[in-house]
Order: sequence, then structure tokens, then C-alpha cells
Amino acid sequence: MLGLLSLFSPATLAAEPPSLASPIISAVYTTGRHRPVRCDRCLPWYWNGTEGKKKKKKKKKKGSGLKKRNLSFTQQAHQVTASASPLPSNQAKKDSSRSKVYQEVCEAARVKFTQGISFPCKDNDISIAKILLHVAAEDEAFMAFNQEMDALSLSNERRSALSLPDSHEWSSLEEMPLAGKNINQWMNELDVIAKEVEAELISRDIGCHMVEVLEAVHLVLFGCRGFKRSSILTDSKCSYFHSVLSSRCGSAILISVIYIEVCRRLGLTIMGARVGEDFLIWPQTGNPEELFKVTSGHSLFAIVNGKCVEDPKSRASELTSDSLLGLEIASNRDIIGIALANLIRLHWKRASRLAHGLMLTSPLRNVDNASGKFNEMGTSISPLLRPQDLRLAIMASERLLILQPHNWALRRDHGMMLYFNREYGEAVQELSICMVFAPEEEASVLESFVEKLHLLRLASSWKSFSLV
Repeated sequence: MLGLLSLFSPATLAAEPPSLASPIISAVYTTGRHRPVRCDRCLPWYWNGTEGKKKKKKKKKKGSGLKKRNLSFTQQAHQVTASASPLPSNQAKKDSSRSKVYQEVCEAARVKFTQGISFPCKDNDISIAKILLHVAAEDEAFMAFNQEMDALSLSNERRSALSLPDSHEWSSLEEMPLAGKNINQWMNELDVIAKEVEAELISRDIGCHMVEVLEAVHLVLFGCRGFKRSSILTDSKCSYFHSVLSSRCGSAILISVIYIEVCRRLGLTIMGARVGEDFLIWPQTGNPEELFKVTSGHSLFAIVNGKCVEDPKSRASELTSDSLLGLEIASNRDIIGIALANLIRLHWKRASRLAHGLMLTSPLRNVDNASGKFNEMGTSISPLLRPQDLRLAIMASERLLILQPHNWALRRDHGMMLYFNREYGEAVQELSICMVFAPEEEASVLESFVEKLHLLRLASSWKSFSLV
């Protein structure tokens, strides 16, 4: 759900953005002129339509200096609705209230996520499904806010009171609809699937042996309900838990999560592990040989995990009952981490679609080249990135860092995303922390990059000062 007007990040912006508060969109600078604003909500700087005009010099009050405004979701909404437009005051209040709800949902979803995966909680007590639904709620609220602000900007530009649809009658995270259902209703959907499996077992008049239960789960999920694994890596519908439950098509990891959640409701413990590029699951059993017995042309292990087990190109096809015992079992936190890592890859691919082949670490490879080339980065040769997708990638990275705070490679990538988003101060901070945990060779490259990033940050500050 991309915004109507916010598609690309301007390549020539070089001003240093203000501090970004976790999941919430960053601040914007304003000239204080009351005119319609057409801007990108994902960027801390926007085009206000006055850059091409000559400005009359105004006497500055002594000691006024450069002022920065850190505006929240709600403040940005006030800025748009208060601009020179014929919107009635009651409409403006409604729009502002709606924006405030999106802000509160974003904040509440991040708090719920942090509480849900906090280390005082036992891993077995973590609900993977609910955590992933909180992730989806935060991202949906963020995109809804962007869409709201774009609609208001368009209304102001047209100088007409555009009737915005009152699309929701909810005011909290618990009530927020995700593809037509709130979080509790999606959790209940998993209960319904489990009851369908129980009904299938009763209709067969068979007991609850592990093999029969798994066959019934497979029949309900992939037969009756039509779930299927997708290999499309750039479709967000396949990467958010509620979308997979709704469309019944998703990534292998999210289909596995549904399998795990349904079996848990049936009293069957499912284990999982990453093998190469695949994530494999199987029931906890004292007799792993049973999983690899071939009946009707397929083993139970192949039925549960799909085609990858029988693909000779996949490492999963090499597994046996003995090698299965040697795999590193993924915890609930690990599974959530894999889902978040997939979101980072998804949104980075979408953000860098017009810069084909661009990698997060590409600027690090250029750090040893001529300093002039580095100085040009962030100005004329900066890649054109989709700011909303870049911000969603940063949000997913923030969550993953809560799970894995000592993962130096993850922190490096997070710092580089902040760099691409022109949050130079925050990028310096994250990359400096990364150097403490990184291997010596990597730390040396990062140190050179951070030193030059300091200079770029300083240059940006002077440029922003000259615009005032």
C-alpha cells in the first residue's frame, strides 16, 4: 500500500535529518509558509514548492540560529490540515484524530512486540503468530498514515474539500482490522483450523497417532483450505502473517508457522531448523526413522515440508533420520527472526528496484577509493530509492536488533540503511557500535567509512544552515 504521491526519495537532498524515534516516521523541516504541501511522509525533508523562487531576505532575530522541528505523526497531520485549504474545521479535526490513531497503533504494536519477545519470557511461552500479527499491525498503520497524509495533501492542492472515506470505526491496536479481521479474530482463525482437523480425524474414526494427525493437518491446510507455498520474494502478501492466512499463499517460513500453531493446538509439538535456504519442520518424536518411511510414493517428512525435500538441488533432499538429529533446532525467537529477516530483504528489494544490483554494503566497497567519490555520495550519484519501502526495511531491522542486539552484521546493515535514508547521525552511531563486535578486518573498513561519514554529516549541516 504505497502512498499516492510518495514514491521516490529525491536524489539531491543532502541535509541531515533529525533523530528518528523507533517505529515512528521521522521529523520534517518546514519553512512556516502556509501553502499546500506535497511531500513524502517517509523523508525528513520535503519539497514545499518555494525552492525555485527568490526569497526576500529577512532580518533574523539575534541568537535565533538554526531551528529544527521534530514532528510526530500527529504534528504532521496538523501541518497538512492547517494549510491554506477550504477543508472545514470538523473535517480537519477528523483527519487529525485519524492520524493520531495510526500513531498510537504504531507505538502500541512496537511495545507489544518488545514485551512478547523479551528475554524474561520463556521461549515456549512466546506466541509466534501473535508477534507476527503485531509486526503486521505496525507496518499497516505506518502505511495507512502515509496514505492519509497523501490524500490530505492532494485535497489541499486541489483547493477542494475532498471527502475522505471514513474507513474505520476503531481506535486501538486490538480493534485495528488487518485484511478484514483484527488480531484476536486472526488468532481465532487458527483455532478454527485446528477444529477442522479434529473433525477430519473424527470422520475417519481414527485415533490421535502422530502420523494420522499430521496427515489430517496436511489435508485440511493444503487440500480443503488450499494453502500453498510461494517462491515470489517481492510480494508483500506472502510475507505478512495475516495476508497469508487471508490469501492462503505465503512464504515457506509463514506456512510453517501456521503448521506449527495448528499442531500446537492439537497437542503435537513441531520442531524446525534452517537447512540451506529452506526451513524444515517435523514432529518431535523418539523414532525419527518413522518420518522417512515412504508410503504412497512420499515420506511423512516430504509431505510436511513440500517439494524441497525431494528436489535433488536442495540440501533438504540429503537429510536422513541420523542427520536430522544433528540439526540446530530453531527456537520461537529464531523463527520470528527468520520472518523479520525476510521482511528486510523484501522491502530492501522493493526500495532498490530502480537501482538494480545495489547492495547495502556497496558504499563500503568504495570507501578505499578516491575520497572525492565518497564525498559525491549522498548528492548527485545517490541511488534512487523508494522511501516508504526503505523505512519499512528499517523498521523490520529495528525489531530484529531487539532480538539479536549483538549481531554485528545485522547492525552494520541497519546502519547502512540509515545511511541510505540520509540519517547520517544515527548511521554513525549504529556503525560505531558495530565496530566493537565486528571482526578486525571488517572493523577497519567500517572505521574508514565512519570517519568519512562524519565529514558528510558535517557538510550536510552546513548546507542545511545555508538554506535558512
